[in-house]
Amino acid sequence: MLTSSTMVYLAAAIARRERWGWLALWLLALGALGATASVWSGLRAGEAVMVAPAVRANLLEHHEHLMILAWVLSLLALVWGVAGRPLPRRGGIGFLVLLLMMSAVLARGADYGGWMVYGYNAGGSIPQPIDFSR
Repeated sequence: MLTSSTMVYLAAAIARRERWGWLALWLLALGALGATASVWSGLRAGEAVMVAPAVRANLLEHHEHLMILAWVLSLLALVWGVAGRPLPRRGGIGFLVLLLMMSAVLARGADYGGWMVYGYNAGGSIPQPIDFSR
């Protein structure tokens, strides 16, 4: 919903459609709410994810930091969007840049998450290799 809100906000700004702005604001609000639940559950489950220490250091930690940053950016965008609802006029370009940054950070964080799940079976049923380097 967060990336969809970005695209709808961009379309609303270009087409100058206030109704699209309302849709984008709702998408942003629901996306930020979902991101809050995702960050909460991710932080609770983070230590229990069975991955090798190298995967934890090179993927999981980057995924965690980027997704928390995306969540914070979504909350900032939501506050800005509500204050200037439905399409912020003051600093509108800055608002759109914030949304694009949020979407880029979200995409990069999701990429790290995808690598963990599909490349290293994080949280999967296949037993993880034993790391004897400790």
